[in-house]
Amino acid sequence: MNPLDQLAPPIMPAPISWWPLAPGWWLLALLLTFAVGGLWHFRYRLLRRVRPRQKLAEQPLDPHRQAALIELAKLSKPYGGQPASQWLQQLNALLKRLCRTRYPDNHPHTLSGRAWLAFLDSRCPAAGLTRWMVLVEGAYRAECRLDDKAIDGLEQAVDIWIRKHV
Repeated sequence: MNPLDQLAPPIMPAPISWWPLAPGWWLLALLLTFAVGGLWHFRYRLLRRVRPRQKLAEQPLDPHRQAALIELAKLSKPYGGQPASQWLQQLNALLKRLCRTRYPDNHPHTLSGRAWLAFLDSRCPAAGLTRWMVLVEGAYRAECRLDDKAIDGLEQAVDIWIRKHV
């Protein structure tokens, strides 16, 4: 008789359970959670950065600016070599009226020359009105004439100033 025949049958171990997870699976779950959270945060910041710009562009202008833009569009431009002094006076008058209502404590209607252009530029550097010295000097010249490109540039600078001044 063989002594091995007297042994009991082998006991099979219990099947391996999927729970609790091994440490590697916990680490993978943690990394996936951080990755999804990071992507969500990045998306949120990107949308938050884009939406205010859209809102700023869509906001209507206040009534003073809107009226000034309408008046600017109605001014007859001196194309074709016509004298520009009257048009320049009307531009200055429009800007001074707008500044007088917007900045009454600074008394901008009393300024002239380079001080006037510096005041305008301090309120909206994007318009670059200090480059247009003809705006203040040309109104006093009898035969001030501007080419069509200069007229369009000056009108565009005034339009930018009206829209964007602080």
